[in-house]
Amino acid sequence: MTRPLRIAVSRRIFPALVDELRGEFDVVANQEDAVWGSSELAAAMRDADAALITSGDRIDEAVLAQCARLKIVANIAVGYNNIDLAACNRHRVLATNTPDVLNDATADHAWALLLAAARRVGESERWLRAGKWKRWTFEMFTGAEVSGSTLGILGMGRIGRAIARRAGGFSMPVIYHNRTRLPADQEAGARHVGLETLLREADHLILVVPYSDAVHHIIGADQLALMKPGAVLVNIARGGVVDDAALVVALREGRIAAAGLDVYENEPALNPGLLGLENVVLTPHIASSTRKTRTAMATLAIANVRAALAGNRPPTLLNPEVLQNR
Repeated sequence: MTRPLRIAVSRRIFPALVDELRGEFDVVANQEDAVWGSSELAAAMRDADAALITSGDRIDEAVLAQCARLKIVANIAVGYNNIDLAACNRHRVLATNTPDVLNDATADHAWALLLAAARRVGESERWLRAGKWKRWTFEMFTGAEVSGSTLGILGMGRIGRAIARRAGGFSMPVIYHNRTRLPADQEAGARHVGLETLLREADHLILVVPYSDAVHHIIGADQLALMKPGAVLVNIARGGVVDDAALVVALREGRIAAAGLDVYENEPALNPGLLGLENVVLTPHIASSTRKTRTAMATLAIANVRAALAGNRPPTLLNPEVLQNR
């Protein structure tokens, strides 16, 4: 009797999606959302034909060497620095991600962080809840101006362009930095500048650059020193893009006004200095977290799995050379 195709699901996803998969495949699902290290992940994937993973699951040589049946790892995320593509290529394992479907939700969250940090929403709410509001004062929680100020974007990809389009509603000129300038019809009205110019001219800076070794700590003490004292820094990219320790110092010493962070170095651990600061808004890596968007991300990952297991090209394939070499 033919063995049914098996899918390993590394983290809890919506139960209806697991039920849908079970209608087609043999499913090993971590619906308890237990913490899986590399050994547990490899054990779950050892007899699997496909794996649905998230950005916290490291797929590398040590894992893949134990998973001889594996044909595809489908990341339920747009970033894929958790996947060693070279190792996937050696083992002829397809790798996919979930671009586009989270652009709007993530761009919305970037704006939520920017507005909350600039207008001191978190700080003032904590103050109010602590019972400290006894009377109104003229200078109470004066924040940074957003409308009409210059927005800087580091990493003008799909999400960066969605952020830039929203800036029009705030009458904000937009500048951006990529290593390569975009075609004019993709710039969403933004102006391409060098990194140093971006840091010096932006009133507020949003980081959306994909993580790689080349951009590790691209925002460190030297870069923060170039920013305006009244600027707000927002990071929705990846932890490691910002030197969190340097950011703590800059915020503590007032070198920049505030920050809004959704990602961190070594998350879920945080630099403890961040927790003691009032001028930073912190969220736990939830930029894409709407039910509609998370469903769309998982659905796209499942579509990638179905295509791969049927012998077809997955819609959002990251390493097409695997198909060429089969």
